[in-house]
Amino acid sequence: MSLYRDVGVVLRVGKLGEADRIITLLTRRYGKVRAVAKGVRRTSSRFGARLEPFAHVDVQLHTGRTLDVVTQVQTLDAFGAGIVGDYRRYTTACAVLETVDRIVAEEGEPVLRMYLLVVGALRALAGGHRDASLVLDSFVLRAMAFAGWSPALGECARCGLAGPHVAFSVHVGGTVCPECRPAGAARPAAATLALLRALLDGDWDVAEASEETVRREGSGLVAAHLQWHLERQLRSLPLVERDSAERGGDERASAADEQLEDTSVLPEKRVPELIRERASGVGAAAEPGPSGPPERP
Repeated sequence: MSLYRDVGVVLRVGKLGEADRIITLLTRRYGKVRAVAKGVRRTSSRFGARLEPFAHVDVQLHTGRTLDVVTQVQTLDAFGAGIVGDYRRYTTACAVLETVDRIVAEEGEPVLRMYLLVVGALRALAGGHRDASLVLDSFVLRAMAFAGWSPALGECARCGLAGPHVAFSVHVGGTVCPECRPAGAARPAAATLALLRALLDGDWDVAEASEETVRREGSGLVAAHLQWHLERQLRSLPLVERDSAERGGDERASAADEQLEDTSVLPEKRVPELIRERASGVGAAAEPGPSGPPERP
């Protein structure tokens, strides 16, 4: 039996049999990994709550014939505890994980930069210090840059003529000059293109000073550009709220708590209670791991 150990983020889970789950992780050294967690759906499971989406874990696995098997889990960051209590942050984090799952298609290929992007995005959402919509758009732009799909924002996507240009075409690949502009190209505001450049470069002073209308227009361009390259629509994106971020983080959290307690709120606007209960147990003490992480053969 070949053991190996790595740290990673749980992207999604799926049922297997009566008590098992298939866990999809994005790990630091081995990239995307799918493994079986046996017995985690039983109430007596020792680490079932640690293998939920948004969890950042240190996991030990052994190599199987088709799927590896999880043998030990230790929580590093319980991001879910700071995410699932707020509907906006919860849906945004779901969109982050789904984006990663779609972009990283190959299993077993190291994608260190993508792993760091996911951890950074989840940490920002769990902390609630930045607007969730800006965090999502910044993450998507950087993830597309990693995949080679970064939109052209400072030059013409077709001929390379230096900008700035006023037209934006999703299927061409970004901003286009008047000569290359195809029919139906959008004409976003100059502030919108400046916001996208700031989100791609990590200039948060410029991004957080932007207006709500500019953020909404930028979010539409980012979503369209991503889904054009993925050739499919992300299921979680239509659920993401794009509300104004004028209120502080504490007020948003308070309003979310009141909404969750109000039984008159529509079911689809409430974070599932089971996920909240599991998130509260994610930070439980884990079983001690081996003294040294063996390498994967």
